[in-house]
Amino acid sequence: MLGYIRFADRLSAWFGKAFAWCVVIMTIGVGYEVFVRYVLNRPTAWAFDLSYIMYGTMFMMAGAYTLSRDGHVRGDFVYRLWKPTTQAKVELVLYVLFFFPGILALIFAGWRYASRSWRYFESSSMSPANIPIFQFKSVIVAAGILLLIQGIAQVLRCIVTIRTGEWPRHEEDVEELEKILLKEGAAALRHGDEAVDIVIPGEKRP
Repeated sequence: MLGYIRFADRLSAWFGKAFAWCVVIMTIGVGYEVFVRYVLNRPTAWAFDLSYIMYGTMFMMAGAYTLSRDGHVRGDFVYRLWKPTTQAKVELVLYVLFFFPGILALIFAGWRYASRSWRYFESSSMSPANIPIFQFKSVIVAAGILLLIQGIAQVLRCIVTIRTGEWPRHEEDVEELEKILLKEGAAALRHGDEAVDIVIPGEKRP
């Protein structure tokens, strides 16, 4: 089970980080549009399409990565007070009742949606540039499959936690600077340091 969890986490991370580069493409496209529109007075016909396609692709393909890092929004004002075994039991039930039916519906409905679009090479009727969007709709199926793979890993996480009483550790990953500084500060306090030098970004040092 732990082997599959590691495999799914790494697969989700690879796709999530690969498609994160969409934000760079989107930024360049929007920046170019701003320049030609307001400086050269020659707006493009494709900038809006580029922005929503890149953002939508990044959002969909990062779903499994976010799930693998436990990054989705959760109303945990009660959940966090439970023991890990109780958390795992509740999550296991919720995955079976809600997650997997929803993801399977996404895959099957997305497949019909995308295959119909591929049959006639659909292009956007709302776009002045009439850009093709059939390949964009394939992202729905790909994202659903990744979420299914990661969802199985999350179920295995729950089973391991029910057996051991502890959640399996997540893969090491990038973190926000604020979290790193707070962890370093907490570690220094635990070791009995008299002074802890924590600098919060945006604040001046005394």
